Amino acid sequence: MKVLYPASHDIPSLPDYHLSLKIARHSRCSACSTCFGLHPPNGWRVFSDASDGSDSDDDGEPPSKYLDRCGCGHGVLEHGADISSIGHDEWVRRGRVAVRLDELLEDSGRLLDFEYSDEDIDSLRKQMELPEPQSPASSLSDELGALVPSSPGKGPLSPASSFLSDAIERPSKRRRVSVDYSSLSEQDDEEDEEEERPLAATRVTRPLGGKNRNGGKAGQRGGKQKTSMKAKAHTAPANIPPPTAEEREEMRPANGVNGHDAKVKVEDKMDENQLSRLATGVTVDAAGPASAAPTGKQEKMAYVELRKGVIQVVAVENDRQPRSSVILTGLKTLFQKQLPKMPREYIARLVYDTNSKCLAIIKRGYKVVGGICYRPFPHRGFAEIVFFATASIDQVKGYGGMLMDHFKAHIRKTYPDMMYFLTYADNYAVGYFRKQGFSKEITLDRAVWAGYIKDYEGGTIMQCKMLPKVDYLSWRDTTAQQREAVLNKIREKSRSHIVYDGLPQFQEGMPEGVTVDPKDVPGLRESGWTPSMQTAPARPTGRGAEHTAMEKLLSDLKNHSSAWPFQVPVNAQEVPDYYDVITHPMDFSTMEHKLETNQYTDTDAFLDDAQLIYDNCRIYNPEDTVYHKCAIRLEKYMREQMKVYGLVRSSKVKREREE
Repeated sequence: MKVLYPASHDIPSLPDYHLSLKIARHSRCSACSTCFGLHPPNGWRVFSDASDGSDSDDDGEPPSKYLDRCGCGHGVLEHGADISSIGHDEWVRRGRVAVRLDELLEDSGRLLDFEYSDEDIDSLRKQMELPEPQSPASSLSDELGALVPSSPGKGPLSPASSFLSDAIERPSKRRRVSVDYSSLSEQDDEEDEEEERPLAATRVTRPLGGKNRNGGKAGQRGGKQKTSMKAKAHTAPANIPPPTAEEREEMRPANGVNGHDAKVKVEDKMDENQLSRLATGVTVDAAGPASAAPTGKQEKMAYVELRKGVIQVVAVENDRQPRSSVILTGLKTLFQKQLPKMPREYIARLVYDTNSKCLAIIKRGYKVVGGICYRPFPHRGFAEIVFFATASIDQVKGYGGMLMDHFKAHIRKTYPDMMYFLTYADNYAVGYFRKQGFSKEITLDRAVWAGYIKDYEGGTIMQCKMLPKVDYLSWRDTTAQQREAVLNKIREKSRSHIVYDGLPQFQEGMPEGVTVDPKDVPGLRESGWTPSMQTAPARPTGRGAEHTAMEKLLSDLKNHSSAWPFQVPVNAQEVPDYYDVITHPMDFSTMEHKLETNQYTDTDAFLDDAQLIYDNCRIYNPEDTVYHKCAIRLEKYMREQMKVYGLVRSSKVKREREE
């Protein structure tokens, strides 16, 4: 059987079905786990629709239909092209990636070879799935995710951050695939952030075998409690002063603890190395041999390769020299492959522009594996970061953070008076740039940069201000020394090696229902506890299940591709009559502040503010504007996510809104 495959790469002229077919070719099948993309069944022959499909070995009849079924037995919709389930914006985004993939295949003469793949193809195919955004409570940022799709006729998206689109880790039930630039986001974030461990909070373990002091086997806990739940340690609040002499005397029983003299047991056989490990939160065996001191954090592979000369960071510009042309061409190719939403011509024009400067990571000769394209404005005191990318094969080596450090050092050396960087980041890349020293708060006077840099649709402008006294090539060593100095001070004052005997009321064989006077608890007085704490009312935290659900919903709304007009309050200078029409403005940043400061008494108040954003937008903007359409899409998305998180309005609020 002969079928057709669309050869056109002009997205505006492609029918929806042809674009869906291209998406399906490069997307995994959702109905089976073995199919990695739409491919023809056995016996089917695929021809380009640019030809007549005839040859000398068959009957000469041209194909009559397009490829509509995969060899796995499923159709186009099961291969990531169901617009009703993924949404129009995500469908358009995947279409742009698929067209770029087909362009690469056609360049190598393999457009109709459905079995062919290479490093570049595999790298770009990782962007065919939109990762789920993380909630604020998740460990990472918080904030990385998918690209913000561009609308027809609008300006390009932010090129400096589009490569971060798919940096979020996949849900655990899916096969984890990292996109090309997760090294600049999630991977680097995990390496840059130390794992938080409690200092001086780990109890010394006992040797296995034998019996404990309660008569049970070692490793068992005495008393009535038989659950495996871990007890949480509580410390005195830092803002409460230590007990006075009168309070300490009041707390001290006349006959010690429960009629016996209070005893403090000090663990023996603790050498200096074990004590150091214990002070930093590492469990040690008091009866075992002396343990070595904790080793430092492993050096990132990027810095190892840089030190050994495997890679180099070089500055390059279009000076018409052969070496510069080779490196710039490598950067152009890298950006074009990894930024499928940016037009090829646009990337080439900016990279080769004599006003643009670049910083490239080259490996074993002139192979470009990462780079930054920026435009300096020395007379204005700032630079604009235009493109920033690394190769996917090196995504776990920390190239992104290393490149940003060298970029800052290069700017300081080349332009001593330039202290500011500006870039447009999409809403999912904000977390990465924040960890690199960027901020949404623009302190640089708008009159300095307005009109000099290009505005990008759906992007958030961010600023980085360099610190004069920081050496950006050695700041990691400096902070490591500072951290070690702090830990040494903690070790000097640590009392974690002191272990108090437990209360006899909770030992095996004792009757249930006993009460304990706080003054009888060994070590409680030393922790800073006072009798006044026993009667002090507990402060409400407002961090219950509803608060968590609201955090997740707000994060989803902020990370939606249609949320870019509602991230911050409307600028009265740009829209002078806005606040004359809208008397109760609202935006996501205001909602985030109210949520963090516990100003929402219930979910109804939270949902009312979200609804106010959409209502205000529809009141001020006509129906044919992109803002009005964004409000409709985002409101529909909020209704769907409310069901996911179990957030519902009370019946009273529903009746009031209906009236």
